Parts: sequence; structure tokens; C-alpha cells
Amino acid sequence: MFPIIPAASAADSGNQEGIFACGNSGGRVGMSNLVSNAGVIASDVAGVGTARDGLTGCEYGGDKGIFGYGDAPPEVSITNLVSNTGVIATDTTGVGTARSSLGACDYGGDKGIFGYGYLAKSMTNLVSNVGVVSTDVTGVGTARAYPGACEYGDDKGIFGYGCTGPYAYVSATNLVSNVGVVSTDVAGVGTARQALIACSFGGDKGIFGFGHTAGVLSMTNLVSNAGVVATDVAGVGTARASLAATQYGGDKGIFSFGGPSVTNLVSNIGVVASDVTQVGTTRSGLGGCSFN
Repeated sequence: MFPIIPAASAADSGNQEGIFACGNSGGRVGMSNLVSNAGVIASDVAGVGTARDGLTGCEYGGDKGIFGYGDAPPEVSITNLVSNTGVIATDTTGVGTARSSLGACDYGGDKGIFGYGYLAKSMTNLVSNVGVVSTDVTGVGTARAYPGACEYGDDKGIFGYGCTGPYAYVSATNLVSNVGVVSTDVAGVGTARQALIACSFGGDKGIFGFGHTAGVLSMTNLVSNAGVVATDVAGVGTARASLAATQYGGDKGIFSFGGPSVTNLVSNIGVVASDVTQVGTTRSGLGGCSFN
């Protein structure tokens, strides 16, 4: 008799498609761009909800996404759910402290977490598996803005890097358990910087990339399936900051936007590809997440 092999869950295999939304292109915009399961970015889709920049996004429910917070102005706490077909919903009244330039990632296989933000905030807000955002949870770790965040280890997350004030860059990371508990600071590895971005790849690993210190950067830092951040890897592609990233194809990632009209794909072993000409309105300060 043959053994029964359970089907892979959404958390095991990762989502197939992604979406980028909002940003700033000489003014705040609300359009979105879908990412196919082959990493191809589609042309602009008319925006739904409040146009803003400094927002972020993450997955929830195994196959859906959520965008939240940002600067309209003023800073807002509204959220917009993304269906498992990539349709963005209208604004949901915000919960928690209005802020921008924060990070978000999924955890527990089907939930998410928003954390940190401008100006040097540390609170977090959990997202349930049906997309409901909780009230503020007292922050743990260094209060900061412009961090990156991603999933690792299949059901855990990590926040990393950012800034505590002008020219005060940090490289500390904070792990998120599979029940959404944020750990105290872990000593940073790699170049301290802000306005970077992160995404998962390979099913259980992550990658931080790009960012800004005295100028824009292109280096990356891999995250192991145990949440250990590696030293800097020499950058591939155009140096930039305030870009967006998401998973696609189940086990790959994509960095895109951030000023120049280029995209960089991430393989399922964490290798960043050279620039690909980007489709869609060039902009920065946008959010990204995966679905399906």
C-alpha cells in the first residue's frame, strides 16, 4: 500500500502571483500592477482606495493580501484587502496608530503583522487569517522607520534595518514567532541602512535588498530558514531605495520600482538577476504583497 502524502499547503509552497500598489510619482498615486507567476509585471491598473505612499503590504489567509497605513497626507491607518484573484478592495477604516514607512510580513502560515514606522515607532498590529487588523501591541526592539520585513522558516517573520532619526541607521533585526510575538533586538549583520525592502524565496528563506545611507545602495543580505541574516552580498542591478518586493511563482522573489524603471528577479536559491526593464508608472514608496 502506498503512503499517503499530504498536499502542500499555501504556506509550504508560497503564493504564485504578486501585486504592487500606490506610491509617489511626483505626487501620490493609487494605481496597482500585477505580477504573474513567471515574474512578469503587468501595466497599470486604475487605483482603488486612497492614493498614498509609505504604505506596506503582506499576505494573510494563505492566498490573499493586505495593504496598510501610509501617507496621504496626513498619515493614515486605513487598509485595503487584496483578494485571491488580485482585486484590491476599497478602504477599510484604520485600526491602530496612523503612520508611514513601516514594514509588514506574514507569520503562522495564514496571518500577518505590521510593525514600526515613521517617526521612530515600535508598535505592531497583527492581521488575522480573515484580514482583520488588531489594535496596537506595545513595540519590542528599537523604535525605527523604513525597515524591511519578510517571512522565513515557512511560518515566521523578520523585521530588519531602518533608521531611528536623520542619518541614524541601524542593522538590528527582530524575529517574529509563528504566533506573532516579536523578539528583542538581534545584533545587526551587514550595512546599516534605511528604505530597503525584503521578500521571501525558496519556500523558507528571505532576502533584504537595496536601501539608502549617504546614497542609494544595491547590496543584499540573505536570511536563512532559521532567521539568521548573512553578511552583505555585492549588489546586482541599479542601486535604489524606497522600492517594493514580493514573492511570486511559489518560491521566487522580485524587487521592483524605487525610482529607476527596472526590476530584479530573485531565484529560488536567492540569486538576484540583472536589471529588466520595468512595466508600469515609475514611482517610489509603494507596497507589495503576494496572493493566489
